[in-house]
Amino acid sequence: MKLLSTKATCNSHGQDSSYFLGWEEYEKNPYDNVHNPKGIIQMGLAENQLSFDLLESWLAKNPDASGFKRDGKSIFRELALFQDYHGMPAFKQALVDFMAEIRGNKVTFDPNHIVLTAGSTSANETLMFCLAEKGEAFLLPTPYYPGFDRDLKWRTGVEIVPIHCTSSNNFQVTEQALQQAYQEAQKRNLKVKGVMVTNPSNPLGTTMSRSELNLLVDFIKENKDMHLISDEIYSGTVFSSPNFISVMEILKDRNDFNNSKDADNIFERVHVVYSLSKDLGLPGFRVGAIYSENDTVVAAATKMSSFGLISSQTQYLLSAMLGDKKFTKNYLAENLKRLKKRQNKLVSGLQKAGISCLESNAGLFCWVDMRHLLHSNTFEAEMELWKKIVYQVGLNISPGSSCHCTEPGWFRVCFANMSEETLKLAMKRLKAFVVESTGNVNGVTTKSTKRNLLTKWVFRLSSRDQRDQQEER
Repeated sequence: MKLLSTKATCNSHGQDSSYFLGWEEYEKNPYDNVHNPKGIIQMGLAENQLSFDLLESWLAKNPDASGFKRDGKSIFRELALFQDYHGMPAFKQALVDFMAEIRGNKVTFDPNHIVLTAGSTSANETLMFCLAEKGEAFLLPTPYYPGFDRDLKWRTGVEIVPIHCTSSNNFQVTEQALQQAYQEAQKRNLKVKGVMVTNPSNPLGTTMSRSELNLLVDFIKENKDMHLISDEIYSGTVFSSPNFISVMEILKDRNDFNNSKDADNIFERVHVVYSLSKDLGLPGFRVGAIYSENDTVVAAATKMSSFGLISSQTQYLLSAMLGDKKFTKNYLAENLKRLKKRQNKLVSGLQKAGISCLESNAGLFCWVDMRHLLHSNTFEAEMELWKKIVYQVGLNISPGSSCHCTEPGWFRVCFANMSEETLKLAMKRLKAFVVESTGNVNGVTTKSTKRNLLTKWVFRLSSRDQRDQQEER
C-alpha cells in the first residue's frame, strides 16, 4: 500500500532543472562583499531592486497606508477579518488603472474582469486549470521561462509543446515554427488548447512585434477552440524602443473584429496575466492577476483564487500607492531610466569580456551569447561551461537549455537584483575567466595560462535539461 500520493512522490516538478540547481548552489555560498567576498554572485534571479528607495520614500510620506489607518484612525481590525476572494474594489480599480498607464492608456481594463491571485505563478496555473484538461497542450515559444515547466504542468497535467525559435531572426515567432509545433502536437496525439507567450520575453528581454502578435491572434482565430495567453508581467520594464504592444491593443486595433459576428468570440479567448513582482519589484507581496473578458473564466478563476489570496493588508497598502497618480508616473519614468542604465553597464561589461548578447529593450536580464566559449556545439558542452561559471567564476546564471533553447551556448544573465559594485565585480570575474580560457578578449591575444580543471562537482548534473532538448529535436 502506498503511503503517499503519486503527486507527492513524482519527479515532474522541474526542481532538478539547472535553473533551480544554480539557486541551490548560490544559497550554499552566497556572495557578500564583507563576509564572503569569494562567494557566488546571484545573476539567475529576475528581481528589480533598483527603485526600492522610491517605494520607501512613498511609504515614509504616507504613514496612514503603511500603518493601516484611514483618516488617521486604525482600520487594523477591519483588515484582519475575513476577506471576500473577489478582492477589494479599490485595489482592483487601482491595479487596472496602473496597467492602463503602463500601456500609455491605449487600452483600458474593466475591474469586473480581473481576478486577483497570489502572484503570476498562481495566475498562470489557474488559467491552465480553466482552459485545458489533463493531457491537453499549450504551445510556447522557446526559449521560455524555466518555471513554466512547474507552473503550467506539475499540478494541472497540461503538456507544453515548444515553438522552436532561433537566433537566425533574433528568436522571433514565425508562422513556420508555429505550424511545426502544432503538427508536432498532433503527432503526439495532443489536443492543442492554445498558445502562451511572455511579452516582453523572459529570457530574451525583448518585446514582441505587432506582426508576431497578429500572427498568434490569426492562429487562434482560425482554430476556434483555442486560447491565447499573454503573460505581460514585464510590461512596465520596457526601457528602449520599440515600445511595448499589449495583445489587448492588437485586439482593439483589428478592423476585422469590429463586427461582433466576425470576432467569433475572439475577445473571450484572449487572456492577460500581470503581476507587480517585476515592475514594482514586489515579488514578496505575492500580487498577481488574470484579466479576461470571458465571464465563465473569470467566475471559475475567482473561485479558484480562494486557494491563494492576496492579503487585505497588502491590497489596502497598494491601492493607496497605485492610486497616487503623481507617484506612479514618476516611479515608472525613473525606474525605466535606471533599468536602461544598468542594462548598458551589463552589456558594456560583457563586451569588455569579449561576449555579446541579443539586443534587448526590456526586462531585468540579457540573453547572452557564449557559444564561442563551448568546446563543442552540444548541450553537454553548455552544461560543462555553466558549471565552470558557477564554481570557478562564482556567478549563477541560467543556461539556455533550462529555457529549452535549441542552440547550445546561450545564457540568461540578470542585472537588476544587485548593486552596481557587485555587477562590476561579476564582469571582472567573467573577463578573467574568458582570458584564462581563450587567451583572447576583443581580438587581443594574451599570454595563455593553464586552465583550472574542475575535479569535484558538488551537485548533480541536470540531465533533465539535456534529455528535454534531445526529445524536442
